[in-house]
Amino acid sequence: MRESNYRKRSKISTTVKRIIVGLVLALLLGGGIFFFSYFHVENVEVMGSSHYTDEEIKEMVLNGAFSSNSVLAPVFCSKSNVVDVTYVEEITVTRTGHDSISISVRETQVVGCVLYLDTYVYFDRSGIFIDSSRTRDESVPFFDGLSMEYVVLNEKLPIADSAVLNTAVALYTIFQKNDTIPDHIQFDENYEITLIYGDITVLLGKDEYLEDKMTRVLAILPLISGKKGTLHVENVTDTSKSITFESEDSSDTWTGGYEEDGEYTGTGEYDADGNYVGPDPGDSGSTDSEENTEDSYDSDDSYDDWDSDYYDDSDYYDDSDYYDDSDYYDDSDYYDDSDYYDDSDYYGDSYWDSDSYDSWDEEW
Repeated sequence: MRESNYRKRSKISTTVKRIIVGLVLALLLGGGIFFFSYFHVENVEVMGSSHYTDEEIKEMVLNGAFSSNSVLAPVFCSKSNVVDVTYVEEITVTRTGHDSISISVRETQVVGCVLYLDTYVYFDRSGIFIDSSRTRDESVPFFDGLSMEYVVLNEKLPIADSAVLNTAVALYTIFQKNDTIPDHIQFDENYEITLIYGDITVLLGKDEYLEDKMTRVLAILPLISGKKGTLHVENVTDTSKSITFESEDSSDTWTGGYEEDGEYTGTGEYDADGNYVGPDPGDSGSTDSEENTEDSYDSDDSYDDWDSDYYDDSDYYDDSDYYDDSDYYDDSDYYDDSDYYDDSDYYGDSYWDSDSYDSWDEEW
């Protein structure tokens, strides 16, 4: 009887299958070992985070099963909508090398803060309450005059007029572009805007022509630096560019008290260096002193002060100095090509002293 080869062929096929499966598993295991070892993350770069340290960001992001692999980390660790981390809006992980990844953080823009009870509440462009602190971050605009009955973290601030948030965003954008954040921004009951820069109060009025108003304010502020008073910008429109500065004089800045001969009497109109400074503005008996002075700025961006100061292309400073191409100093000195010194001497091609000295190219 002839022997069948069925069983033998069956045994060979099973053995081959086992060998093939073993080889495949070995290849998979070897490939897996190579994949996780070759692409193992050794270097991590963090970009865009100002509120958290690099180590804090790494702990937040690289905590998953595949976070140590440069190929899988970008897939499983990137977060497009972060809601559980304050100031962080989006986290993107990218592979920069076989063993390197980069973590890019897009932070929530903090538009401003308001004072609620005794806590500063910070909000974003949408008016969402994102953080709070007992101390104020000076780099964030502070808005005063916005009353709220309650605040809830990660919810929109319950401000009666939602349009004021648009105003806050517009002001924030202007401040960021020019790096000129005021000490604080005030809204009155009609939501008219007032900016406080030290001793300078800027009345912006309604949220109308805001960009035009702020452009002019930022140009004028350096001209009135060191002064105290109110800059009126509320009347600026598309047809009217008139701006006035209402100055508040203070006797604390008066340096006079000396007579012309240098003797100190307390009422003299000269300073210790013999310069004429005028009468004490705090002296109510003086006819020259005024409690307030007013400056004006016309559509040509000239600056006029009726006590006062005036700035145009020739740089005129009254009260009392005038500067132009001939360099004129009023209130007592005049300088031009011939060098004239009032208050009593004249120097030029001729020299004349009111005390009796005169010469035309010679002395007599």
